[in-house]
Amino acid sequence: MRTRLLSIAVLVPTVLCCIYCGGWLFWGLVILWLTLAEVEFWRLTSVGPHRPSLVVGLAMLWLFLLDVQFPQLEAVQPGMAMLLLVSLAWQMSHRQGNPIANWALALSGGLYLGLCGACIVRLRGLEPDGLWWTLTVLPAIVFADAGAYIIGRSWGRRKLAPRLSPGKTWEGYVGGCLVSVLLTFGITLVWRDFAGASAITGWSGLVLGVLIGALAPLGDLAISMLKRQAGVKDSGRIIPGHGGALDRIDSVLWAAVIGYYAVLWIVPLVS
Repeated sequence: MRTRLLSIAVLVPTVLCCIYCGGWLFWGLVILWLTLAEVEFWRLTSVGPHRPSLVVGLAMLWLFLLDVQFPQLEAVQPGMAMLLLVSLAWQMSHRQGNPIANWALALSGGLYLGLCGACIVRLRGLEPDGLWWTLTVLPAIVFADAGAYIIGRSWGRRKLAPRLSPGKTWEGYVGGCLVSVLLTFGITLVWRDFAGASAITGWSGLVLGVLIGALAPLGDLAISMLKRQAGVKDSGRIIPGHGGALDRIDSVLWAAVIGYYAVLWIVPLVS
């Protein structure tokens, strides 16, 4: 427990500082964290006869993160085309294990982490209240996870997905959703009344709390599926007491995508 608390004491202020500053500092944090997550994703998929290319996965990831910071380069389409061709040619020349599966696995990691991770940067870049949207969306999944853990440990009986994550229960899931809705609603009122975030309302908090609380936990189950296949408990050990980088952002990735597009498409309808 002491190790876990020490890790939290270091990580939380660091992440909050980067979110507050935004710009290059926040982008750099996202690149670093997702690069570590991609390495862990590659290890999880390098099991049995599968030998995906880490270089291809990292290149795909960095391509999306480069595009979100420098959209004027218009690098995604030509970059993806070249990467697809070069990586497929590389598989044809090496042919280790199952070349087609290796090719698909290498690309899938970069696509998954790159596309979802780019939404974290896009969310922070929203004008005029990207800071406060980020500090609404990311806490929403933290509230959901904490609520699910506490309620599931106390009253959980019915298993949610026993083959993927035996510790999760339906009671914890529903409780996490309710906690996310209530606390996300509350935090939006704080940002509106005390931080001057005029675009953020209680209705937007309810919408984000419902959507993120209900859907983002699936990100945890998705990575649990990979870990089950690889026969490991954690994606890595880089964060003492908390596992790997991928373990810490599995639900955050889903929350970022859901939150970003909800702010663009759904929140304007209810605000």
